[in-house]
Amino acid sequence: MFQTLYNYFWWDRLWLPVNLTWSDLEDKDGRIYAKASDLYITIPLAFLFLIVRHLFEIYVATPLAGLLNVKEKIRLKATPNPVLEKFYASSTKHPKQGDIEMLSKKSGCVVRQVERWFRRRRNQDRPSLLKKFREASWRFTFYLIAFIAGMAVIVDKPWFYDLKEVWKGYPIQTTLPSQYWYYMIELSFYWSLLFSIASDVKRKDFKEQIIHHVATIILISFSWFANYIRAGTLIMALHDSCDYLLESAKMFNYAGWKNTCNNIFIVFAAVFIVTRLIILPFWIMHCTVVYPLDLYPPFFGYYFFNFMMVVLQSLHIFWAYLIIRMAHKFITGKVVEDERSDREETDNTEEEEVTKNGPLSNGHPVLNNNHRKTD
Repeated sequence: MFQTLYNYFWWDRLWLPVNLTWSDLEDKDGRIYAKASDLYITIPLAFLFLIVRHLFEIYVATPLAGLLNVKEKIRLKATPNPVLEKFYASSTKHPKQGDIEMLSKKSGCVVRQVERWFRRRRNQDRPSLLKKFREASWRFTFYLIAFIAGMAVIVDKPWFYDLKEVWKGYPIQTTLPSQYWYYMIELSFYWSLLFSIASDVKRKDFKEQIIHHVATIILISFSWFANYIRAGTLIMALHDSCDYLLESAKMFNYAGWKNTCNNIFIVFAAVFIVTRLIILPFWIMHCTVVYPLDLYPPFFGYYFFNFMMVVLQSLHIFWAYLIIRMAHKFITGKVVEDERSDREETDNTEEEEVTKNGPLSNGHPVLNNNHRKTD
Protein backbone atom coordinates (compact mmCIF):
# COMPACT_ATOMS: atom_id res chain seq x y z
CA MET A 1 0.00 0.00 0.00
CA PHE A 2 2.80 2.40 0.89
CA GLN A 3 4.52 1.69 -2.41
CA THR A 4 1.26 2.39 -4.26
CA LEU A 5 0.85 5.74 -2.52
CA TYR A 6 4.49 6.55 -3.19
CA ASN A 7 4.14 5.76 -6.88
CA TYR A 8 0.95 7.79 -7.15
CA PHE A 9 2.51 10.77 -5.35
CA TRP A 10 5.43 10.83 -7.77
CA TRP A 11 3.26 10.18 -10.83
CA ASP A 12 4.65 12.19 -13.73
CA ARG A 13 1.26 13.61 -14.68
CA LEU A 14 0.93 15.26 -11.27
CA TRP A 15 4.08 17.35 -11.23
CA LEU A 16 5.32 17.60 -14.82
CA PRO A 17 3.81 18.89 -18.08
CA VAL A 18 2.35 16.45 -20.58
CA ASN A 19 4.77 14.19 -22.50
CA LEU A 20 7.51 14.66 -19.89
CA THR A 21 8.68 12.14 -17.29
CA TRP A 22 11.14 12.16 -14.39
CA SER A 23 13.62 10.36 -16.61
CA ASP A 24 13.85 13.53 -18.70
CA LEU A 25 15.27 15.28 -15.63
CA GLU A 26 18.01 12.75 -14.88
CA ASP A 27 21.60 14.04 -14.90
CA LYS A 28 23.26 13.45 -18.25
CA ASP A 29 25.74 15.02 -20.67
CA GLY A 30 27.15 17.14 -17.85
CA ARG A 31 23.79 18.74 -17.12
CA ILE A 32 22.65 18.68 -13.49
CA TYR A 33 18.95 18.78 -12.58
CA ALA A 34 17.18 19.35 -9.27
CA LYS A 35 16.06 16.21 -7.44
CA ALA A 36 13.75 15.74 -4.48
CA SER A 37 16.47 13.79 -2.66
CA ASP A 38 18.56 16.97 -2.57
CA LEU A 39 16.16 18.36 0.03
CA TYR A 40 17.03 15.74 2.67
CA ILE A 41 20.04 17.78 3.71
CA THR A 42 17.82 20.69 4.78
CA ILE A 43 16.67 18.91 7.96
CA PRO A 44 20.13 18.50 9.53
CA LEU A 45 21.00 22.00 8.24
CA ALA A 46 17.93 23.33 10.06
CA PHE A 47 19.23 21.94 13.36
CA LEU A 48 22.63 23.43 12.54
CA PHE A 49 20.87 26.78 12.09
CA LEU A 50 19.36 26.40 15.57
CA ILE A 51 22.82 25.82 17.05
CA VAL A 52 24.29 28.79 15.17
CA ARG A 53 21.36 30.92 16.29
CA HIS A 54 21.90 29.97 19.93
CA LEU A 55 25.58 30.91 19.73
CA PHE A 56 24.76 34.12 17.84
CA GLU A 57 22.25 35.22 20.47
CA ILE A 58 24.74 34.62 23.28
CA TYR A 59 27.96 35.98 21.78
CA VAL A 60 26.67 38.61 19.32
CA ALA A 61 23.11 39.71 20.06
CA THR A 62 23.47 39.95 23.84
CA PRO A 63 26.61 42.16 23.76
CA LEU A 64 24.96 44.24 21.03
CA ALA A 65 21.93 44.71 23.29
CA GLY A 66 24.27 46.02 25.96
CA LEU A 67 25.88 48.46 23.54
CA LEU A 68 22.47 49.76 22.45
CA ASN A 69 21.42 50.04 26.09
CA VAL A 70 18.46 47.66 25.83
CA LYS A 71 16.87 47.85 29.26
CA GLU A 72 14.42 45.45 30.83
CA LYS A 73 11.24 46.78 32.36
CA ILE A 74 10.87 46.11 36.06
CA ARG A 75 8.10 43.57 36.49
CA LEU A 76 6.43 42.98 39.82
CA LYS A 77 5.93 39.27 40.38
CA ALA A 78 2.61 37.82 41.39
CA THR A 79 2.65 36.64 44.98
CA PRO A 80 2.36 32.86 45.32
CA ASN A 81 -1.28 31.84 45.52
CA PRO A 82 -2.16 28.16 44.88
CA VAL A 83 -5.85 28.89 44.20
CA LEU A 84 -5.22 31.56 41.61
CA GLU A 85 -2.27 29.68 40.09
CA LYS A 86 -4.38 26.56 39.59
CA PHE A 87 -7.10 28.54 37.84
CA TYR A 88 -4.50 30.37 35.73
CA ALA A 89 -2.87 27.14 34.58
CA SER A 90 -5.97 24.98 34.06
CA SER A 91 -8.74 27.38 33.04
CA THR A 92 -7.84 30.74 31.53
CA LYS A 93 -5.35 33.57 31.86
CA HIS A 94 -8.12 36.11 31.35
CA PRO A 95 -10.88 35.38 33.88
CA LYS A 96 -14.27 37.02 33.48
CA GLN A 97 -15.80 39.17 36.18
CA GLY A 98 -17.81 36.26 37.58
CA ASP A 99 -14.68 34.14 37.80
CA ILE A 100 -12.81 36.95 39.55
CA GLU A 101 -15.52 37.29 42.20
CA MET A 102 -15.54 33.53 42.74
CA LEU A 103 -11.74 33.43 43.02
CA SER A 104 -11.86 36.36 45.44
CA LYS A 105 -13.98 34.31 47.83
CA LYS A 106 -11.88 31.17 47.45
CA SER A 107 -8.51 32.87 47.82
CA GLY A 108 -9.46 35.36 50.53
CA CYS A 109 -8.31 38.29 48.38
CA VAL A 110 -10.36 41.31 47.42
CA VAL A 111 -11.41 41.66 43.79
CA ARG A 112 -8.77 44.30 43.04
CA GLN A 113 -6.04 42.04 44.37
CA VAL A 114 -7.23 39.15 42.17
CA GLU A 115 -7.25 41.41 39.10
CA ARG A 116 -3.78 42.69 39.96
CA TRP A 117 -2.48 39.14 40.50
CA PHE A 118 -3.63 38.05 37.03
CA ARG A 119 -2.11 41.13 35.40
CA ARG A 120 1.24 40.46 37.05
CA ARG A 121 1.07 36.75 36.32
CA ARG A 122 0.38 37.36 32.63
CA ASN A 123 3.26 39.83 32.46
CA GLN A 124 5.57 37.21 33.97
CA ASP A 125 4.84 34.90 31.05
CA ARG A 126 5.55 37.53 28.44
CA PRO A 127 8.98 37.36 26.78
CA SER A 128 11.64 39.72 28.04
CA LEU A 129 12.88 42.66 26.01
CA LEU A 130 16.28 40.99 25.66
CA LYS A 131 14.69 37.85 24.22
CA LYS A 132 12.80 39.95 21.66
CA PHE A 133 15.95 41.87 20.76
CA ARG A 134 18.05 38.72 20.31
CA GLU A 135 15.40 37.11 18.11
CA ALA A 136 15.08 40.23 15.95
CA SER A 137 18.89 40.47 15.68
CA TRP A 138 19.18 36.90 14.43
CA ARG A 139 16.46 37.32 11.83
CA PHE A 140 17.84 40.68 10.70
CA THR A 141 21.26 39.13 10.16
CA PHE A 142 19.92 36.19 8.17
CA TYR A 143 17.47 38.15 6.03
CA LEU A 144 20.09 40.77 5.15
CA ILE A 145 22.68 38.15 4.17
CA ALA A 146 20.03 36.11 2.32
CA PHE A 147 18.87 39.15 0.35
CA ILE A 148 22.41 40.08 -0.67
CA ALA A 149 23.17 36.46 -1.60
CA GLY A 150 19.87 36.13 -3.47
CA MET A 151 20.57 39.23 -5.54
CA ALA A 152 24.03 37.90 -6.33
CA VAL A 153 22.42 34.67 -7.56
CA ILE A 154 19.86 36.28 -9.89
CA VAL A 155 21.08 39.76 -10.86
CA ASP A 156 23.20 38.50 -13.78
CA LYS A 157 20.53 36.12 -15.09
CA PRO A 158 18.38 37.01 -18.12
CA TRP A 159 15.14 36.07 -16.33
CA PHE A 160 15.79 38.79 -13.75
CA TYR A 161 15.17 41.35 -16.51
CA ASP A 162 12.78 39.41 -18.76
CA LEU A 163 10.31 37.16 -16.93
CA LYS A 164 9.53 35.19 -20.08
CA GLU A 165 13.06 33.78 -19.79
CA VAL A 166 11.88 31.98 -16.62
CA TRP A 167 10.12 29.40 -18.78
CA LYS A 168 12.53 29.21 -21.70
CA GLY A 169 13.28 25.52 -22.19
CA TYR A 170 11.24 24.48 -19.12
CA PRO A 171 11.53 21.99 -17.50
CA ILE A 172 14.86 21.00 -19.09
CA GLN A 173 16.81 23.68 -17.24
CA THR A 174 20.20 22.98 -15.67
CA THR A 175 20.58 23.70 -11.96
CA LEU A 176 23.45 26.01 -11.08
CA PRO A 177 25.55 25.53 -7.89
CA SER A 178 24.56 29.02 -6.70
CA GLN A 179 20.87 28.12 -7.07
CA TYR A 180 21.42 24.88 -5.17
CA TRP A 181 22.96 26.57 -2.13
CA TYR A 182 20.48 29.45 -2.18
CA TYR A 183 17.60 26.95 -2.06
CA MET A 184 19.14 24.70 0.58
CA ILE A 185 19.97 27.57 2.93
CA GLU A 186 16.59 29.28 2.54
CA LEU A 187 14.64 26.05 3.05
CA SER A 188 16.80 25.06 6.04
CA PHE A 189 16.20 28.44 7.64
CA TYR A 190 12.41 28.16 7.31
CA TRP A 191 12.54 24.64 8.74
CA SER A 192 14.44 26.08 11.71
CA LEU A 193 11.79 28.79 12.15
CA LEU A 194 9.09 26.13 12.17
CA PHE A 195 11.01 24.01 14.71
CA SER A 196 11.56 26.97 17.05
CA ILE A 197 8.17 28.64 16.68
CA ALA A 198 6.89 27.19 19.96
CA SER A 199 9.74 28.81 21.93
CA ASP A 200 9.97 32.05 19.93
CA VAL A 201 8.14 35.24 20.85
CA LYS A 202 4.44 34.58 20.27
CA ARG A 203 2.48 37.32 18.57
CA LYS A 204 -1.16 37.82 17.68
CA ASP A 205 -0.58 36.39 14.21
CA PHE A 206 0.86 33.13 15.60
CA LYS A 207 -1.46 30.96 13.47
CA GLU A 208 -0.76 33.02 10.37
CA GLN A 209 2.97 32.62 11.00
CA ILE A 210 2.61 28.83 11.08
CA ILE A 211 0.61 28.90 7.84
CA HIS A 212 3.26 31.15 6.28
CA HIS A 213 6.17 28.89 7.30
CA VAL A 214 4.39 25.73 6.10
CA ALA A 215 3.32 27.34 2.81
CA THR A 216 6.84 28.65 2.25
CA ILE A 217 8.40 25.24 2.92
CA ILE A 218 5.94 23.56 0.54
CA LEU A 219 6.51 26.17 -2.16
CA ILE A 220 10.29 26.01 -1.94
CA SER A 221 10.27 22.20 -1.91
CA PHE A 222 7.86 21.87 -4.82
CA SER A 223 9.57 24.53 -6.92
CA TRP A 224 12.83 22.66 -6.43
CA PHE A 225 11.87 19.14 -7.47
CA ALA A 226 9.49 20.37 -10.22
CA ASN A 227 12.30 22.61 -11.53
CA TYR A 228 10.47 25.91 -10.97
CA ILE A 229 13.86 27.13 -9.74
CA ARG A 230 14.10 30.31 -11.77
CA ALA A 231 10.73 31.50 -10.51
CA GLY A 232 11.61 30.28 -7.00
CA THR A 233 14.80 32.34 -6.76
CA LEU A 234 12.92 35.47 -7.84
CA ILE A 235 10.21 34.88 -5.23
CA MET A 236 12.68 34.22 -2.39
CA ALA A 237 14.78 37.31 -3.17
CA LEU A 238 11.62 39.42 -3.38
CA HIS A 239 10.51 38.26 0.07
CA ASP A 240 13.94 38.84 1.62
CA SER A 241 14.05 42.41 0.26
CA CYS A 242 12.05 43.92 3.12
CA ASP A 243 12.14 41.43 6.00
CA TYR A 244 15.51 42.68 7.26
CA LEU A 245 14.09 46.23 7.42
CA LEU A 246 11.29 45.11 9.73
CA GLU A 247 13.68 43.24 12.02
CA SER A 248 16.06 46.21 12.21
CA ALA A 249 13.14 48.50 13.09
CA LYS A 250 12.25 46.11 15.92
CA MET A 251 15.83 46.15 17.20
CA PHE A 252 15.91 49.94 17.41
CA ASN A 253 12.44 49.96 18.97
CA TYR A 254 13.59 47.61 21.74
CA ALA A 255 16.67 49.80 22.22
CA GLY A 256 14.48 52.87 22.64
CA TRP A 257 15.66 54.59 19.46
CA LYS A 258 12.13 55.63 18.49
CA ASN A 259 12.96 58.09 15.70
CA THR A 260 15.31 55.62 14.01
CA CYS A 261 12.71 52.88 14.39
CA ASN A 262 9.99 55.06 12.87
CA ASN A 263 12.14 56.11 9.91
CA ILE A 264 13.13 52.52 9.13
CA PHE A 265 9.51 51.47 9.48
CA ILE A 266 8.44 54.01 6.85
CA VAL A 267 11.01 52.56 4.43
CA PHE A 268 9.91 49.02 5.32
CA ALA A 269 6.22 49.82 4.77
CA ALA A 270 6.96 51.33 1.35
CA VAL A 271 9.14 48.39 0.27
CA PHE A 272 6.62 45.85 1.60
CA ILE A 273 3.70 47.38 -0.27
CA VAL A 274 5.66 47.72 -3.51
CA THR A 275 7.15 44.20 -3.42
CA ARG A 276 4.32 42.17 -1.85
CA LEU A 277 1.23 43.97 -3.17
CA ILE A 278 2.46 45.18 -6.56
CA ILE A 279 5.49 43.31 -7.90
CA LEU A 280 4.54 39.88 -6.55
CA PRO A 281 0.93 39.69 -7.79
CA PHE A 282 1.23 41.74 -11.00
CA TRP A 283 4.65 40.60 -12.19
CA ILE A 284 5.73 37.37 -10.51
CA MET A 285 2.31 35.70 -10.21
CA HIS A 286 1.45 36.86 -13.72
CA CYS A 287 4.65 35.12 -14.79
CA THR A 288 3.70 31.85 -13.02
CA VAL A 289 0.02 31.88 -14.05
CA VAL A 290 0.02 33.20 -17.63
CA TYR A 291 3.37 32.51 -19.29
CA PRO A 292 3.48 28.72 -18.68
CA LEU A 293 0.24 28.30 -20.65
CA ASP A 294 2.06 29.38 -23.80
CA LEU A 295 4.23 26.27 -23.49
CA TYR A 296 1.96 23.51 -22.18
CA PRO A 297 -1.59 22.86 -20.96
CA PRO A 298 -2.19 23.29 -17.21
CA PHE A 299 -1.52 20.29 -14.97
CA PHE A 300 -1.83 19.56 -11.26
CA GLY A 301 1.61 20.96 -10.37
CA TYR A 302 0.75 24.20 -12.14
CA TYR A 303 -2.47 24.58 -10.14
CA PHE A 304 -0.80 23.50 -6.89
CA PHE A 305 2.06 25.98 -7.16
CA ASN A 306 -0.19 28.91 -7.95
CA PHE A 307 -2.66 27.95 -5.21
CA MET A 308 0.16 28.12 -2.67
CA MET A 309 1.16 31.48 -4.13
CA VAL A 310 -2.41 32.69 -3.51
CA VAL A 311 -2.13 31.50 0.11
CA LEU A 312 1.05 33.54 0.55
CA GLN A 313 -0.51 36.55 -1.14
CA SER A 314 -3.50 36.35 1.20
CA LEU A 315 -1.14 36.51 4.17
CA HIS A 316 0.60 39.50 2.61
CA ILE A 317 -2.74 41.32 2.37
CA PHE A 318 -3.43 40.53 6.04
CA TRP A 319 -0.02 41.84 7.11
CA ALA A 320 -0.38 44.88 4.84
CA TYR A 321 -3.54 45.75 6.78
CA LEU A 322 -1.56 45.67 10.04
CA ILE A 323 1.23 47.73 8.50
CA ILE A 324 -1.21 50.36 7.26
CA ARG A 325 -2.72 50.57 10.75
CA MET A 326 0.74 51.13 12.17
CA ALA A 327 1.51 53.74 9.51
CA HIS A 328 -1.71 55.56 10.37
CA LYS A 329 -0.68 55.69 14.02
CA PHE A 330 2.66 57.12 13.01
CA ILE A 331 1.12 59.78 10.77
CA THR A 332 -1.33 60.82 13.48
CA GLY A 333 1.48 61.17 16.01
CA LYS A 334 0.86 58.01 18.00
CA VAL A 335 3.64 55.62 18.95
CA VAL A 336 4.42 53.05 16.26
CA GLU A 337 4.68 49.50 17.54
CA ASP A 338 4.25 46.04 16.14
CA GLU A 339 0.50 45.47 15.79
CA ARG A 340 1.13 41.75 16.17
CA SER A 341 2.76 42.13 19.57
CA ASP A 342 1.11 41.03 22.77
CA ARG A 343 1.30 44.30 24.67
CA GLU A 344 2.44 44.22 28.27
CA GLU A 345 -0.33 45.24 30.62
CA THR A 346 0.08 48.17 32.97
CA ASP A 347 0.49 46.90 36.48
CA ASN A 348 -1.95 49.07 38.41
CA THR A 349 -0.22 48.77 41.73
CA GLU A 350 -1.28 50.28 44.98
CA GLU A 351 0.53 53.53 44.25
CA GLU A 352 -1.12 53.85 40.83
CA GLU A 353 -4.67 53.13 41.85
CA VAL A 354 -6.55 56.24 42.91
CA THR A 355 -9.98 56.55 44.35
CA LYS A 356 -11.87 59.54 45.58
CA ASN A 357 -10.35 58.90 49.01
CA GLY A 358 -6.80 58.67 47.69
CA PRO A 359 -4.47 55.82 46.68
CA LEU A 360 -5.00 52.25 47.77
CA SER A 361 -2.74 50.16 49.93
CA ASN A 362 -3.53 46.44 49.87
CA GLY A 363 -7.00 47.29 48.66
CA HIS A 364 -7.70 49.83 51.44
CA PRO A 365 -7.81 53.61 51.09
CA VAL A 366 -4.96 55.64 52.54
CA LEU A 367 -5.50 59.18 53.79
CA ASN A 368 -3.61 61.80 51.82
CA ASN A 369 -3.81 65.50 52.58
CA ASN A 370 -2.08 66.43 49.34
CA HIS A 371 -3.86 67.03 46.07
CA ARG A 372 -4.93 63.86 44.28
CA LYS A 373 -2.66 62.75 41.46
CA THR A 374 -4.30 63.07 38.10
CA ASP A 375 -3.36 61.29 34.88
